[in-house]
Amino acid sequence: MNADRTNGTSIDHLGEQITAFLTDPATTHGLGRTLRAAAKEIELSRYHRASQQAFPSGRIDAAPKNVQVGGGAHRVDGFFNIDAVPPADLLWDVREGLPLQDNTVDVLFSEHFLEHIDYPMSAKHYAREAHRVLAAGGQLITGVPDAAFVLSRYPTGPAQAEEMIDRWYAKRNCRQDINTYLDLINYVFRDQDDDPTYTPHLWAYDVDKLRQLFAEAGFKAVEPWSFDPALANPKREWASVYVVATR
Repeated sequence: MNADRTNGTSIDHLGEQITAFLTDPATTHGLGRTLRAAAKEIELSRYHRASQQAFPSGRIDAAPKNVQVGGGAHRVDGFFNIDAVPPADLLWDVREGLPLQDNTVDVLFSEHFLEHIDYPMSAKHYAREAHRVLAAGGQLITGVPDAAFVLSRYPTGPAQAEEMIDRWYAKRNCRQDINTYLDLINYVFRDQDDDPTYTPHLWAYDVDKLRQLFAEAGFKAVEPWSFDPALANPKREWASVYVVATR
C-alpha cells in the first residue's frame, strides 16, 4: 500500500470514528462542535485528494483567463470556478495553493471567501499565490464583510439593528439568539453558527487591511472596486467592501 493510499485510508477511518462519536448521546456539546468541524475538514480533504490524484503537479493543464475562487452557489458565467466543495469546475483546497500555471490569469475573483480561511498563514499564502498566477496587469478582485461598516455604526438604535440583523440572519436557525447590534459585530469577526451549512469567520477585514495584505504579496496597486452586479452577487453589496489589486 503506497503512502497516499495509507494516508487516505487513515483519514477515512478517522471520519468513521468521528461519525460514531457524533451519534453517541454521551458526546458533550463542546466535543461535538469540535468533531463536526473536523468532519467538515475531512470532507474537504477527500475532495482535495481526489483532485490531487488527477493533477499531481498541483497545476491543471488548462490556463483559464478568468477564475472565481470559493463561489459556492453563485457561479459567475465565463469564469472557471475553484472551490473546496461542490458545485465547482475543480474541487481544490486553495489553502494549499492555487492549482494554476504562473502568469496566466487575467481576472481572479472572490467574494465572502477570504474571511473563512485562517490568517495569517492561509490568507497570506493565498495572496502570494494570486500574485503568482496573475499575468502582468492582471486583477485580483476581492470582496469581504466590511468590519469598518459595522464598527462605525456601534452603538446604534434598535430599529437599524433589527434591519441589519434581518439582512444577515433571516434564514438562520439561530435567529432567535441574535438580538443586539453587538451580535452583528460578532458576526463579522467570528461568525460561529454551529450549523454545517455555514463556515465560520476566522478574520475580519476592512479596506486598509486588504490593501496591506495584497501590497505585502507584491501587488503594485490596491484600490476600492466599484461594485458590478454583472460579476458580483447583488446580495453581497450591502455591508461589504471590495478592492481590486493589480499585479
